[in-house]
Amino acid sequence: MNEQQNHTSSQNSPVTVIGLGPMGRAMTRTLLAAGHPVTVWNRTAARADGVVADGATLAAAPGEAVGASDLVILSLTDYRAMYDILGSAAESLAGRTLVNLSSDTPDRSREAAAWAAGHGATFLTGGVMVPAPMVGTEAAHVYYSGPDEAMRSHLTTLKLLGAPKYLGEDPGLAQMMYQAQLALFLTTLSGLMHATAMLGTAGLKAREALPELLSSADSLGDILRAGEEIPGTALDAGEHPGDLSTVTMMGATSDHIVETSTSLGLDLALPLAVQAHYRRAIENGHGGDNWTRIIDSIRGPR
Repeated sequence: MNEQQNHTSSQNSPVTVIGLGPMGRAMTRTLLAAGHPVTVWNRTAARADGVVADGATLAAAPGEAVGASDLVILSLTDYRAMYDILGSAAESLAGRTLVNLSSDTPDRSREAAAWAAGHGATFLTGGVMVPAPMVGTEAAHVYYSGPDEAMRSHLTTLKLLGAPKYLGEDPGLAQMMYQAQLALFLTTLSGLMHATAMLGTAGLKAREALPELLSSADSLGDILRAGEEIPGTALDAGEHPGDLSTVTMMGATSDHIVETSTSLGLDLALPLAVQAHYRRAIENGHGGDNWTRIIDSIRGPR
């Protein structure tokens, strides 16, 4: 199917959205604005009031919602919610493409793909990498994995939600990327709050501390790329040349963070976890290697 054929088959085609939290409502409004008829369903029907006022159609039951469109987008708390909602509507799934944009584990995504196939449906896993207000903007992107044919068939519609990044046929791949991105995101958020708490003990208000801390967070990627601190090819080859910042140097810094946090009476969970990475690398004789050597113990902790 070429791009023109794909555009023709997807233009103004009906779409169903199940799950009307902030993300589901944002996706519904984006699809409506592009001219797609959208059918919605949510356990708490009142959550649909806003998007119904915008032009969406509220289905009375999950089976009715699934039957309204070939493309069914799920925006739920987790995959268990999908089974709870669609289990009673399994007879409606045949011939549909389910795009599950809910968060869960890669293994559960693979299990869900097999479950959908058992009911005659095609399954795409997705992970939306922006908050709800950014859905449909140029800043939005969404990871997908699953059957290539299904991805190509619905590409024009899915592009409306954000730039699609297709990772391959394995339905677990998009979920793996999503969870990896969230691991980085949530750890960064915890680090930001730990740093803010540290500065707060010295009398700095959050409104004073956060601009400085966020400036550092913004520059981290540029610093690492400019100094080639994380050369991907070297990591893939298992090489960790200690030309710039070594495990020993970074480990000493982690010791200081633990000591400072202890003296301030702060929670030590995060700094102790970071310190442990460097201590294990030093114990294994890699103190002179680049700090990236800590990946060894992360890959296979003792």
